Amino acid sequence: METVLTYVVLAVVGVRLLTAARLALTGRGRATVVEVARRVRWRHVWPVPLVLTAVATVATLLLAVPGLDWGWWTAIGGQGNPIAGTTDRTTGTVWEWIIPLAFLLLVLPSLPLFALAEERMFRQGAEQWTFARRARKVLAFGLVHLIIGIPIAVALALSVGGVYFMNVYLRRFRSTREPRESVMESTTAHATYNAFILTTGLVLVVFSAFGVA
Repeated sequence: METVLTYVVLAVVGVRLLTAARLALTGRGRATVVEVARRVRWRHVWPVPLVLTAVATVATLLLAVPGLDWGWWTAIGGQGNPIAGTTDRTTGTVWEWIIPLAFLLLVLPSLPLFALAEERMFRQGAEQWTFARRARKVLAFGLVHLIIGIPIAVALALSVGGVYFMNVYLRRFRSTREPRESVMESTTAHATYNAFILTTGLVLVVFSAFGVA
């Protein structure tokens, strides 16, 4: 039963990623992707390793807490999260790297769109919120990733990234007083952060395919 569920999830995720990739390469989606890509500057790049280190540290500490290592994807035999396409069922086969490679390549053009959607949901309008509401939004940003099957500890740790994106948004709003500009600034930071993670994942998959990792 777990094997069937795993393949069903991978099929659904694959279709969704393909749809998102097509959107990112056409019309308004493509315009957004190009706009975000053109905005990337050094200020969006250098903080990423620091933020990821903080996220990884918090995740490692929380994973030691009983129960926080649970995620629905690993519960049915997956590894990491479905977007990476890794599963115990493909270990030792050619699909062990083909599926992750295909999925990660499909995600790549869609990164700015995913980032923009999350920034609109969790940061837009933050200049009008109380500190408590901002804190709740930061926590909600992390926990919403439970939907994709990551462990509870990792979802909580992603809130650290949420703090960073919130700070980027508010800093930009204070200097421009423009909500859209602020959302695009935090979207650019978010997409750059995700691109760093995705690129690392792609490198590891390629190394694995050639027996390096």
